[in-house]
Amino acid sequence: MPSPTREESKGETGQAEHGATDSGDRERGTGNHLACALEMEMTTRSLHGDSKLDSVNCDGLINRNGGDSAEVSVPLSLPGKRTAHMEGDDLYRLRDRKFLLEDKKRLCALALGTALLGILLTIIHAEICPLVYTPGSNIALFINCSISLSTGCLLILIIAFHYKDIRLFVIDHNQVDWRIAMTSQRVLVITLELLVCVIHPVGTYWEVGLHTNSSSSAPLCVSIHHGRALMDMELLLSVLMFLRLYLVHRAILLHSKVLLSASYRSIGSLNNINFTFRFVLKILMNKYPARTLLAFILFFWLTASWMLTLCERQTQVATNTGQMDTAMWLIAITFLTVGYGDVAPHTSCGKAVCLFTGVMGVACTAMLVAVVTKTLALNKGEKHVHFFMLDFQISKRIRHAAANVLRECWLLHRANLTKGNRGEHRRHQRCLLEAIRVFRHLRLKRKKLRDYVSEMVDLPKMQMIMCDLSANWNNSYRELEQRILSMEQKLDELSRCFQQTSEMLSHVLRHRNTEIR
Repeated sequence: MPSPTREESKGETGQAEHGATDSGDRERGTGNHLACALEMEMTTRSLHGDSKLDSVNCDGLINRNGGDSAEVSVPLSLPGKRTAHMEGDDLYRLRDRKFLLEDKKRLCALALGTALLGILLTIIHAEICPLVYTPGSNIALFINCSISLSTGCLLILIIAFHYKDIRLFVIDHNQVDWRIAMTSQRVLVITLELLVCVIHPVGTYWEVGLHTNSSSSAPLCVSIHHGRALMDMELLLSVLMFLRLYLVHRAILLHSKVLLSASYRSIGSLNNINFTFRFVLKILMNKYPARTLLAFILFFWLTASWMLTLCERQTQVATNTGQMDTAMWLIAITFLTVGYGDVAPHTSCGKAVCLFTGVMGVACTAMLVAVVTKTLALNKGEKHVHFFMLDFQISKRIRHAAANVLRECWLLHRANLTKGNRGEHRRHQRCLLEAIRVFRHLRLKRKKLRDYVSEMVDLPKMQMIMCDLSANWNNSYRELEQRILSMEQKLDELSRCFQQTSEMLSHVLRHRNTEIR
C-alpha cells in the first residue's frame, strides 16, 4: 500500500516556505501522526493476514514479510531524526519471550528425562544380559534399538532447545538477523553437546544373526566372537554415556525458584546480577549446604561404583572387584582418601575410575571445608538481593503473627464474656501465649538479620568513603590557602593605601603650615 507521508511532508515544506504559522504546522504534524498510526494498524492487520506486501512504518523503516531468511530493517529517515517506538511491539516481544522461556524449560526437562532413560536402559542391558538372554538375541537387539531411539530423540530435543535459544536471542536484540547469534563459541557448544549425546553402545547390532553360547562374563551383551576390541569399545561407550548428565545443571537453572521468582529477578536486575548456574549453586550451598553435598556425594558414589563394576567384570580375580558391594567399598575408601589396600582395581578402566574418584574426593573435602568461607561466600550484590528477600519474608511472617495475636486476644475476650467452658478458656490462653511467643521469636530473628547485615563491613565501600573524605579535605585545604592568599593581598593593598593616605596628609599639612606663615 503506498504511503502518503512523503507527499504530505513536501506540501508542508512548501507552505512553511510561504510563511505558514507554527500552529498550522502543529495541526499538520498531528494529522500526519494520525495517518501514520492508521497506516501502521492496517499494515499490521495485513501482515497478520499472511500478506507479503512491503510495509512502510512512520519511522521510514521498510519491513519485508516474505522469504525464509530474516532481514535487518533499513532506516530511511534523515540522519539525526529520532525514530518513534511502538508500545505494542514491546508487548508482543515480552509475550514471545515468555513463551520461549517456557518452551526452553519444557525442552530441557524432556531432554534430561530422555538422557536418563537411555542411561537406565544401558544399565539394565548390562546387568540382565549375562543372566536373562544370550549375546545377539532379539531381546538384546530390542533394548539396544530402544537406546538408539532415545539417543535420536535426545538429539532432536537438543537441536530444538538451541533453536529456541537463538530465537530468544533474536527477540532480545530487537529482531536482528539470526546468523549474528551463530558465533564460533555457540557453534562449538552445540557441536560438543551433539557429540556427547550421540554416544551410546552399538555393539549388539553386530550380533544379529549370531547365536553364540559363550559362557564368558563379558560386561555387555557382546560375545568374544568379535574379539576384545569390540568389548572395550562397548565398555567405553557405556561409560561415556554418563556425560549426558551435564543436562542436570541446565535443568536446575531453568527450574530454580530463584530464576522463576519475579522478586529475585527484579532486585537482581537492579544490582546487575547474572542469574547463572553458579549463582543458583551458591544460593543452594548457602541455604542447604548439607543437603546439596549429601545428594551429590550419594549420586556420585552409586554412579562410580557401577562404572567400576562394569570395568572390573572383564577379569576373574579372587578379590571380586566386579561385584557391586566390593566396588562400593573401594569407591568409598578411595573417595575418603583412606586407601586400606585390601581391594584394588585390576583394569585400566577401573584404575581411571578410582583416580577420578580420588580427585573428586579431594575436591568435595575442600568444598566441605570452604562451605562457610571465601569460595562459597556471596558477593556484594548477591548478598543485598538475598538478605533483602529474607527480610521481606520475615516481615510478612511478622504481620501474620501479629494478626494471630489479635485474633487470639479477641477469642479470649469473647470466651470471658460468655463465661462458658473453663477448658475452652484455657485453650485460648495457651493459643494466645503461643502466638505471642512466635511473634517475639520472629521479631528477634529480624533484629538479628538486620544486625548481621549492618555489621558486614564492606572494605571497598569503606575505602571509597575514606577517599571521598580525603578529597574533600584536600579541596577545603586548597580553598583555605586561596582565601589566606587573598587576605594577604588585601592587607598589602590596605597597607599601601594607609601609607599613601598618611603621605598625602603630611603633604597637605606642610602646605597649610607654609601658607599660615
